[in-house]
Amino acid sequence: MKMNKQLYSLGLVMCFAFAKAYSQQFTETLLSREQAVELMLENNYGIKIAKNTTEIAENNAGILNSGYLPSLQGTASASYDDTDSTTDFDGALDASGVPRTNIEINDAETRQYNAGIALNYTLFDGLGRLYNYKRLKEQYSLSKLDARATVENTTLQLMSVYLEISRITENLRVFEQTLEISKKREERAQYQFEYGQVNKLEVLNARVDINTDSVNVLNTRQQLRNSKRDLNLLLNRDLTSDFKVDTTIVLQNLLKVDSYLEKVSENNIRLLQSASTLQISDYDIKTSKALLLPNIGLSGSYGWNQTDSPSSAFFPATTRTSGSLRVGATLTWDIFDGGRSITGLRNAKIAFKNEEFFKKQVEQEVGRDIANAKGNYTNALAIYRMQQQNVLTNNSNFERTEEQFKLGQVSSIEFRQAQVNLLNAKTIENLAKYDAKLAEYQLLQLAGQLLNIPL
Repeated sequence: MKMNKQLYSLGLVMCFAFAKAYSQQFTETLLSREQAVELMLENNYGIKIAKNTTEIAENNAGILNSGYLPSLQGTASASYDDTDSTTDFDGALDASGVPRTNIEINDAETRQYNAGIALNYTLFDGLGRLYNYKRLKEQYSLSKLDARATVENTTLQLMSVYLEISRITENLRVFEQTLEISKKREERAQYQFEYGQVNKLEVLNARVDINTDSVNVLNTRQQLRNSKRDLNLLLNRDLTSDFKVDTTIVLQNLLKVDSYLEKVSENNIRLLQSASTLQISDYDIKTSKALLLPNIGLSGSYGWNQTDSPSSAFFPATTRTSGSLRVGATLTWDIFDGGRSITGLRNAKIAFKNEEFFKKQVEQEVGRDIANAKGNYTNALAIYRMQQQNVLTNNSNFERTEEQFKLGQVSSIEFRQAQVNLLNAKTIENLAKYDAKLAEYQLLQLAGQLLNIPL
C-alpha cells in the first residue's frame, strides 16, 4: 500500500515538474496593454500595409499630380554625314576656252546640331483639373480613415486576445488553488486511512479528484500557451516569446460611455468613411461636367540649330546658326464626342445617388450596432455583478463545508461538490468580467473612442 502511494506521488511530482519546466522555459516579462498596442502599431503587417497605402494616396494628392504645373520638354539631336563626290564637266570650257577639270571631293563632312525646349500649360479645362485635385485630396482623407479603421479593428482583435490570455491566466490560478486543496485533502485522507479513521474509498476519491484537477491545470496551461502565440502573431514577433499580462480590469463609468455616444456622428469611422465616399462621388459629377466645356492652353518653344556644311564644287565651307522663339494659344472644344461625356455624367449622377443610399444604410446599421453593443455592455455588467455575488456565496458555502468536513460532519462527496461549485463560480466570474470589458471595447470602437482612451 505504501509502495503504491509512493509511486503515485512520484508520478504526480514528475508530471507537474515537467509542466512547470515547460511553462517556464522562457523568462516571463510583463506585457502591458499599452506596450502591446505600441508593438502592434510598429510591427503588424496589416497596419504597415495601411500606412503604405495612405502614403500612396498622399503622393497622389500632391501638387506634382494635380495638373496645375506646366509641362516642360527638352529635345536635342545631332547628325553627321560623310560624302564623297565628283563633279564631271563633260568637256565644258571655262571662260578662257580651256576645258574644265573635273572636281573630286572626298570625305566632305556635314554636321548638324539641334536643340529645343517646349513649354505647355493648360490655362482652363472646364474646372476639371480643380475638382480632380479636390477629389485626390478627399481620397487621401478617405485613405487615412481606412488606415484608422484598420488600426481600430486590429486593436480590438489584439485586446480580445489579450483579455483571453488574462482570463486563462486567472483560471489557471483558480485551478492550481483547487489542485492544492485536493492534494491536501488526499494527504489528510491517507493519514486517516492509515489510522483506520476512513476506508480506502476516501483515499481513492481524493486521488480521482487530484487527477481531474491536474488535467484541468495542464489543459489550461496549454490554452494559455496557444493564446500567447496568437498574440505574438498579431505583434509580428517570435511566436515562442513568453510574457505575463496585466489582469487588472477597470470598467468605464456608464455615464462617461453615454457621453461618447452623443458624438457618434462625428467620430464613428464607418459614418466618416461613407461621408467621404459621397463627397468623392460629388467631385466625380463636377469632373464629368468639365468635359462639356472648352480647353484653353498656352504653349511656347525655343529652338536652336547649327549646320556645318563642307565646301562644294561651287561654294566654300559654311557654318549656319539659327534660333527661333514661338508663343501660341490654343482652344479645343469637343462639341460632340459621340455622347461619351454625356453618358459619363449621367452615370456619375446615378453613382452619387447610390452613395447617398449607402450612407443612409450605414447610418441605420451603425445605429443598430450601437444599440446592440450598448445593450450587450449593460447586460454584461449586470451578469458580472451577479457572478461576483455568486462567488461570494459559493466561497462562504465552501468555507463552511470545509470546516464541517474537517469535523467529519459532511462527506468527501459533499466537500468536493462545494469545491467544484466554487471553482465554477470563479471561472464564470472571470468569463463575465472579461466579456464585460470586451463589450466595452466594442462599444467604444463604435463610438470612435477606442484609440483615445486608456486601454
